[in-house]
Order: sequence, then structure tokens, then C-alpha cells
Amino acid sequence: MKKLILLTGLLIFSTTLMQAQADSKAVQLGVKAGVNFTKITGDDIDDVASRTSFNVGLLAEIPLTERLSFQPEVMYSGQGFDVKEIDQDNVFDTDDNIEYQLDYIQVPLLLKAYLIKGLSIEAGPQFGFKIHEELDFQPNSDGGDIEIDKDDSYVKDFDTSLALGAGYKFDNGFFINGRYNFGLTNIFEENTIFENVDAKNAVWQFGVGFMF
Repeated sequence: MKKLILLTGLLIFSTTLMQAQADSKAVQLGVKAGVNFTKITGDDIDDVASRTSFNVGLLAEIPLTERLSFQPEVMYSGQGFDVKEIDQDNVFDTDDNIEYQLDYIQVPLLLKAYLIKGLSIEAGPQFGFKIHEELDFQPNSDGGDIEIDKDDSYVKDFDTSLALGAGYKFDNGFFINGRYNFGLTNIFEENTIFENVDAKNAVWQFGVGFMF
């Protein structure tokens, strides 16, 4: 973890130096929003169903060279997974899936490379800060929500992942983007009943945005 944070710090420092020498276009700010298809994966996790949620956030594109940019982002990301209803007595009176909701503020720090005009690929570390945890027995309607208190949670407040993606930016500032984020660290706290369970976040993201 310390090595990952150190490498991220070096990346930010190096981009500052390179920006001073770059002769490409100015820094751009933008907004983005899209859909998430998210679940947890790992050696100890059966094939759980994917939760559908959304993401929304802010980003900046800092040119380094004509084809390379540094792109930091701050975004809300709805994550978690779906659990099928298995209660034979239908105690919760629902035919819906049960959603385990894990919502984060995500901070991706991406290196972006343009292959041709408008078309780019991107990769970099992402740091997640859990802001909400809930079990929802009626995800398609109001009610059925059981919020999980911080003191009762088995899920860590901090998560790290690697983001890989591609996008296309149009001349008018609009862009489309697809990305896969796969977890690098176990989501469960140590010294709990899930201490030795291998479980990591896995998120597909698709969205649109606009650069000012």
C-alpha cells in the first residue's frame, strides 16, 4: 500500500514538471456520468450477480505532450453486487434480487494516450473511499433498505484498484468512455470472520461527458 501511494505521488510530481515543458493545448475541465455494472470477484467468491448502478463526477485533462495527458478524476461510484432471494417463506415479501450496496468516492489518477485524433486509451491507479453501505431487499421500489452502521461493517473504508479504459472525444467537447476497474486489495477487514476471504471489487463503467 505504501509503495502504491509513493508511486502515485511520484506520478503527480512528474506530471507537474512535464506540464511546464509541454507545448500542447491548455488544461481542460470536464463532467461525466454513466452506468456501472459491478460485483465482487475472488478465489473464495461464487459467481454472484452484477448490480447495476451509476457513476457521476468531475475530471481534468492536463496535457503532457501532443499525445499524452494526465487525467485525475473525482467521482461517485455505486458499487456492490446482487444476491438472489433464497428465503422460502418470502419473509421480505419480494421477488426482487437483494442488493448489497457499496458506494464510494473514487479518485482515479490516469495516464491517457491518444492513438489517433479523438481516440484514446487510459490506465492508472484508483483510490476508493467508502461513503455508504446498505442491504436492500427491494431495490426496484422504496423500502426494504437496511443501512449498515460503520461499527457493524466488515468492509474496509478504503479500497484500491486499477483502471483500464478507452474513449473518444469529439471536436465539440463531448466524449464517450468505457472502463474496467479491478480491485487490487481485499475489501474485507482483517480480524473478522471474513479475514481470509478473497474478495475484490470489479466494475465495468460506460458513460458520456463534456470537456469545457
